[in-house]
Amino acid sequence: MDDNAVWLVDGVRTPFGRFGGGLSEVPVVDLAAHVLKAALARSEWPIEALDELNVGMAMLEGGLMVPARQYAVAAGLPQELPTLTVDRACCSGMTTVGLGARAIATGARSVLAAGVESMSRTPRLLHGSRASKRGDLQVEDILMLRSPLTGGEPIAKSAGIEAVNRGVGREAQDEWALASHEKYFAALESGYFDDEIVEVETPTGVVAADEQPRRGGTLEKLARLTPVYGSPTVTAGNAPGLNDGAVALILAGTPAVEKNNVAPLARVRGHFQTAAGPTSSVYLPGLAIRALLDRHGVSLDDVSVIEINEAYAATALVSVKTLADGDDGLETKLRARTNIAGGAVAIGHPTGASGARLVLTAARHLRERGGRYAVAAICGGFGQTDAVLIEAAH
Repeated sequence: MDDNAVWLVDGVRTPFGRFGGGLSEVPVVDLAAHVLKAALARSEWPIEALDELNVGMAMLEGGLMVPARQYAVAAGLPQELPTLTVDRACCSGMTTVGLGARAIATGARSVLAAGVESMSRTPRLLHGSRASKRGDLQVEDILMLRSPLTGGEPIAKSAGIEAVNRGVGREAQDEWALASHEKYFAALESGYFDDEIVEVETPTGVVAADEQPRRGGTLEKLARLTPVYGSPTVTAGNAPGLNDGAVALILAGTPAVEKNNVAPLARVRGHFQTAAGPTSSVYLPGLAIRALLDRHGVSLDDVSVIEINEAYAATALVSVKTLADGDDGLETKLRARTNIAGGAVAIGHPTGASGARLVLTAARHLRERGGRYAVAAICGGFGQTDAVLIEAAH
């Protein structure tokens, strides 16, 4: 083993719940603690070897303060363990992987990198409630997902406009969305998700499977849906839902891996972040992947697995198109390697958790399919993006 390598030891996720579904009954502190404990238990990783906990989260539940610290205590982690809560919107969970890799590169033994979101429990904001004794108050629903950098324009609208401007129309987005569900169910029936998901006990039962995926979809049904929020292309059918879920990954350096005699899932070779204009998110993952590969001298031909978050079906399509850089043949090949067990349109998109899920998914696919490299990328945060390069462990 390379003495300076950063390893993804293992990871798990909860099922991703529908908005108002089975996981909506679970406080986010309990949801996060559950997945952290599950990751450590399954890998038999010693908590005394941990040097950090970094957790991505974009939508705070109620008045939740210093979330990562609360998660650590609830999970029974050492009181001495430093924690950090990361908010880069949808990028957050992937950012924790990059932060963990940096920590290990500078001497940390092992790090928990996680993401959690309970969009069902996201509060509405009551503006002005402390400023005056009487009068009407304005209530804001932050789940409307408007960008303050574009005058409050819905993100779905700008994503649709950018997609059309880059040659990706409504029909292509519907086709990708349908395929996302079909690939998901094919993977589900093959048992692919059995080792990835840990069930969650709730006050009314057990949630053991993703709640978002929909069977029986057709292009005709998708075509009948009306675009949302003034978008030219984005509909409820080619976008993910508002979801609940959590993911936890264990990262470690070579000394810790060898001391604990574990076979890691994969190696984390690199992490890259970039940003552009506030409406750029639909194509930024493609740019980030290209820059990350160039930085590490890796050819796109050597990447056998690509995971791009389906913030919308448009995001995956435009990002692959951007990555292909005008080569239609290459674009077709890249599509076949992208989101091979379905993406967020099917699985769901709990914003703070999705980035960590993509890294876990990419690493697991690489192990099972073979090949040397996988890459995962996600957009978020009003024109920002993260990408992670994964290398096979052996």
